[in-house]
Amino acid sequence: MAAGKTPRADVNEANPPTLQRIFGDSAIARLLDYLTLYRGLDFPKTEISRNSGVAWKTMWRLWPTIERYGLVKETKRIGKAKMVTLNTDSLIVRALNDLAFQIARHDNQPLQGEERQILVRVKAR
Repeated sequence: MAAGKTPRADVNEANPPTLQRIFGDSAIARLLDYLTLYRGLDFPKTEISRNSGVAWKTMWRLWPTIERYGLVKETKRIGKAKMVTLNTDSLIVRALNDLAFQIARHDNQPLQGEERQILVRVKAR
């Protein structure tokens, strides 16, 4: 393991989250992957930034776009912090969830084929 990296970071490098497989390791892809993975849960923006691996300043720059497209909605306030969650009522969010599902499904198909070939080879011997 490289110095300063967590085991989770190594796993993400070997098996990137779904949307990052298509869009690369961009900040917006990391934010959307985090929000789609934990849909239904609400978080303050600082926690989304920290847990998705996106610098606060970068998230601050991208957040107006995320809000403009209605990808998130405010659920409640705790003190000064606004809690937000993925807006599952949005057609764009539904399309993103479907895209993430289709990517995962596509990536799983070759694996199943490879497993079948290995099983056939073992049985043939």
